[in-house]
Amino acid sequence: MQTIGLLGGMSWESTELYYRWINELVKEKLGGLHSAKIVLVSVDFQEIEMLQHEGRWEEAGAALAQAAQQIEAARADFLLICTNTMHKVAPQIEAAIHIPILHLADATAVRIQQKGLKKVGLLGTNFTMEQDFYRGRLEQHGLEVIVPNAADRAIVHGVIYNELCLGQVEDASRQEFLRIIDDLHAQGAEGIIEGCTEIVMLVQQQHTAVPLFDTTAIHAEAAVNRALGIF
Repeated sequence: MQTIGLLGGMSWESTELYYRWINELVKEKLGGLHSAKIVLVSVDFQEIEMLQHEGRWEEAGAALAQAAQQIEAARADFLLICTNTMHKVAPQIEAAIHIPILHLADATAVRIQQKGLKKVGLLGTNFTMEQDFYRGRLEQHGLEVIVPNAADRAIVHGVIYNELCLGQVEDASRQEFLRIIDDLHAQGAEGIIEGCTEIVMLVQQQHTAVPLFDTTAIHAEAAVNRALGIF
């Protein structure tokens, strides 16, 4: 079994999901008392969030690159960045280490393609929805990606930072997300990417008939398969 490196803390609530789901999947696949071999470095999200919203991406990337080097030094075989948004600085992190990064957008695109879908809606932070680092990566896999209108993007972004990243799950916000999902579906989206690792705390498949792609679960499963040599 290979050792999985987790670069987490953005937020710790979603990193907890990664840790739990990876271990549950290893136990499910191997049985007995098996658990995953994991190296976890968790950053202070307050510091990263400030750099995000001030547009100081190079500094944020440097901070995460330093954390990634700690993970590599602890002998992880490969690395997961446990957040969608900070894949914006994945190239900077990748340049600082010698172990591979299992890119979240790649794993998500593969899962969508396996389901035979071509057009998907993307929910996430404004950075993820509006910038090319994530959408462009999905489009490289041949997917058509649409996002909510500006007003609805502001709602999604606000709920993520002001509620979900603080561990708050509000039913009113769930209803807003479901409305936005229905609107994207009406525009032709065959499925919806939950492109922020916290969104699964709010909206699960039981809440909508529109296919959802939970990037946290997809990333965790891809990590386990790689660690166990299952392809």
